[in-house]
Amino acid sequence: MEKRTRTTLLASVLCALIMTILCASGLLRSAELWFCDELFQSPETPPGDVVIIGITDQDFKVLGPYSSWDRSVMASALEVLASDPDNLPAVVAIDTMYAGTTDSTADQQLVDAAAKLGNVVVASQATFGTERSFGATIVTDTFSIINYEEPFDALKEVTSQGHINAMYDKDGVLRHSVLYIKPDDSGVPVYSMAYVTASKYAEKKGITLTEPPVNDRGQFYVSFTGGPTDYYDGITLSMLINGEVPSSYYKDKIVLIGPYTPGLQDSYFTPIDRSKMMFGVEYQANVIQCILAGNYKVESPDYIQIGILFALSFAFYFFCRNRRLLFTVPALVVCEAASIGAALLCYSSGYITHALWLPLSFFVLFVVSVAGNYLRAAIERQNVTKTFERYVAPNVVNELLKEGIDNLKLGGKNVDIAVLFVDVRGFTTMSERLSPETVVYILNQYLTMASNCVEETGGTIDKYVGDCLMAFWGAPLADDDPVYHAAVTGLGIIKGVEEISARLKEEIGEEIHVGVGINYGPAVVGNMGSEKRMDYTAIGDTVNTSARLEANAPASCIYISRSVADKLEGRMRFEPLDKPIKLKGKADGFEILKLLGPVENNEEPGKEE
Repeated sequence: MEKRTRTTLLASVLCALIMTILCASGLLRSAELWFCDELFQSPETPPGDVVIIGITDQDFKVLGPYSSWDRSVMASALEVLASDPDNLPAVVAIDTMYAGTTDSTADQQLVDAAAKLGNVVVASQATFGTERSFGATIVTDTFSIINYEEPFDALKEVTSQGHINAMYDKDGVLRHSVLYIKPDDSGVPVYSMAYVTASKYAEKKGITLTEPPVNDRGQFYVSFTGGPTDYYDGITLSMLINGEVPSSYYKDKIVLIGPYTPGLQDSYFTPIDRSKMMFGVEYQANVIQCILAGNYKVESPDYIQIGILFALSFAFYFFCRNRRLLFTVPALVVCEAASIGAALLCYSSGYITHALWLPLSFFVLFVVSVAGNYLRAAIERQNVTKTFERYVAPNVVNELLKEGIDNLKLGGKNVDIAVLFVDVRGFTTMSERLSPETVVYILNQYLTMASNCVEETGGTIDKYVGDCLMAFWGAPLADDDPVYHAAVTGLGIIKGVEEISARLKEEIGEEIHVGVGINYGPAVVGNMGSEKRMDYTAIGDTVNTSARLEANAPASCIYISRSVADKLEGRMRFEPLDKPIKLKGKADGFEILKLLGPVENNEEPGKEE
């Protein structure tokens, strides 16, 4: 028991360590991100603080190709938003760039419209690249800002600015928002358009905002509330300009204006729907809503999760090893549900965990434990089978294993079998004369040879009684020619004994001789004895007669009954006894014959001498 416990402890530590290393290595990162997206990110009904004015393909038909637009188009939209003083939007954010000057008249119109409306946020944008610093050591920065664009000066003076940069995660999904960037050596941060917009809206509504916690790159995790199209009501820029949108629609709300068509190449894959791209203006709406709600999440420290993973994996595998599915399957279900529930609870409390680690570890360790238990059971079964075969005939063992536990009940069935008995002549006298070690040596050689002869012809060894061996053919496995197989076995035993006797005479000066009896007929074959101790054996007159034939057979002779001779007709030679004998319990006329051997090719088969 102590050895088994030590083995289980060692295996549990090893399996837990392997799963911990596998999860912590990052090899499963893509699968883990997908799992967390499915678990954590789910669409909700947008609260209505944000409305989107999309720049769509329909606008190109109404207002002309996008490449032909000057800044008067956006100026016209801002003028419409400012046209009703009683229904002004709270904040207007324009998700397009206005760097540099173009047509002075259109530029000025846009500046005037923005100044009149007030609370307008326009975009700035940084270009990231790789930059190397050479010194004592070479430092490579793959997120270095190599260019930064701002609105032209006049527009910058009458508006607020926020950057519109977005950074994919390594798997190409946009899960984080860049809260701020630092475009120059001054170190002054430029906050994102979403944060600037949310701050202005909160200021106007009297809401207190908290700044999101960020990682070392200034990013924070976004809890998406809406999927693609969830924030968009189908309002286009041309509809706004042409007066088709009532001012009450955007009163006191955040108005986002930005591209809403694939042609303008402003769309992203997001965790809330990895199969459909979300336009940048919808992404901005989700980030704004996340900031307004203060629904921030921080990533739990890896070292804590690694420790928990190792401890729970160890405990789970330790429990599952060497236990039946009746216990391990419920344990798996409970642990999977508990781990997922714990991940959701942590998420609702503001902590992002590696939600896949524990469920995956539990499942893998469950499979490993089931496979290990099965393998150990198979090895134990094989060992038991091999041991069992030392005491019971292999064909009996195979039949019992095949038929199952029902075949281990007491009882038998009536079948026709060929029964063989073989016994050493003069064994008692030899035992008295020789040492026990020599007797055992002789007996083991003889019984090994006889047993091999029986097994070679598919017979069942019933029992050993001292120097006597009993075997039969026809059960538990069906035999198409049991009598012939018994006869071949008997002849093989006689020949084998002659070889052993010659060898023993040279070694120790002793000889052995056996007599064999074979009978054929009905017998009851099955498990005999008690519920606690039973033998697979054959009983009946056929068995008794075979034993009496053997008891009367002289050395090196095989006595058979007429029923055996009839089955061997034409294949074996036999002859009647010179002096007929009467078997105990048999009526006069019971015929006994002596088996001589197989019919030779030049002999006339089927003739008795």
